[in-house]
Amino acid sequence: MPEEFHVTTAIAVFLITYAIIVSEKIHRTIIALVGACLVVVLGIIHMEDAVHAIDFNTIGLLTGMMIIVGITRQTGVFEYLAVKAAKGSKGEPLKIIAALSLVTAVLSAFLDNVTTVLLIVPVTFAIARQLELSPVPFLIPEIIASNIGGTATLIGDPPNIMIGSATGLGFMDFVMNLTPVIVVVYVLTIFCIQLIYHKQLYARPELQAKIMELNEREEIKDAALLRKCLVVIALTVLGFMLHQYLHLESSIIALSGASLLLLITGDDPEHALQAVEWPVIFFFVGLFVIVGALEEVGVIEAVAKWALDVTGGNIVSTAMLILWLSAIASAFVDNIPFVATMIPLIQDMGRLGGIVDLNFIWWSLSLGACLGGNGTMIGASANVVVIGMAEKRGCHISFIGYMKIAFPLMIMSIVISTAYLLFWYFFHTQTAMLITLAIGLVLALILKPISSKIFNKKCQKINKVF
Repeated sequence: MPEEFHVTTAIAVFLITYAIIVSEKIHRTIIALVGACLVVVLGIIHMEDAVHAIDFNTIGLLTGMMIIVGITRQTGVFEYLAVKAAKGSKGEPLKIIAALSLVTAVLSAFLDNVTTVLLIVPVTFAIARQLELSPVPFLIPEIIASNIGGTATLIGDPPNIMIGSATGLGFMDFVMNLTPVIVVVYVLTIFCIQLIYHKQLYARPELQAKIMELNEREEIKDAALLRKCLVVIALTVLGFMLHQYLHLESSIIALSGASLLLLITGDDPEHALQAVEWPVIFFFVGLFVIVGALEEVGVIEAVAKWALDVTGGNIVSTAMLILWLSAIASAFVDNIPFVATMIPLIQDMGRLGGIVDLNFIWWSLSLGACLGGNGTMIGASANVVVIGMAEKRGCHISFIGYMKIAFPLMIMSIVISTAYLLFWYFFHTQTAMLITLAIGLVLALILKPISSKIFNKKCQKINKVF
């Protein structure tokens, strides 16, 4: 078949697949596998090259972590943390939002953020019901926090897993370079959310007292299993921190942790493997093959040349373009296929432009794609999951209603990221990270009493009315 046919067909398959994924008319796993089969059957990419295009490090990392989380969730520890956070907030709604969002962000940094919201949201509904409040002001911050927290580490969000696997960047690379700006973004975002919702949230003292009566220890279903899970999770995280020095892929660390947990718990492998989200795994497989076909016929290289022409090969201009393009695009389309397309594009840009160190651009892609997913309810998988769980419980969150809250906060996070990246580039890297982290901590100390003061004034006004 002529080369032009291969190029045209590869682009058509990619665009149609992408459009159907966005429209959600057909399940994204099905259409990704159909697209992958098409590019192989039509001879656009050979079977051997299609297999080579699949990033098995990403697949292995996701599978291993899903098994670990699937076994750990049986212990009830996640529900324990959520109830503990609510009680630590003394039953005050604004403080509960901050506490649950913090738990969500931290868990999302070390676990898959979809799994995190699946575990936290049911507890959130129970707490909102106890306080006789709408769950929406609790759910939207949790969605945003899950994507913010997931941005901070290699394993927190699928785009980071894909970037790390393709580039060799390790767990500590992500922590050192992204956590400082994520702290600033998180602190300012939660403060803004509290300002937005402070007029809507008031719970009577007797309802707050009910929250304090909850017993978090009742949430722990299997203490012996919990101890084993915590040991394995600690060893796995330690492995992630050291995997670059041990010269082991992150997938090997995750699968080793999963294997060890299966061994010491004696859990039925068939039952444990049910925790793996196989539709997600096969979605990645199909996606990698489709993007591999685009790379095979030269489309990725052509787009890379165009991008270099637009930016003049300047690394700062290129990084800013990728940051903002990733953020806006990821707000309206799933960030996973977007990042899968961008990774080979950036690699080709580096090769064609003679850019040896692409790390600055990789951080731009990570921040843009992960934080941009907060912009709309379809921007990231965690968003869709939470909205779906809310609808099943009779709580409707409209597209525009969510976007009015989340999109401006997303733009704020990208503005902060822009400032951080420019600071990171033009000044010494370690200095930029330390100063940014210090700014985040100072903001947390300054804004906490301000938000508490706002809430207390509001409570006093309401109490006068009653």
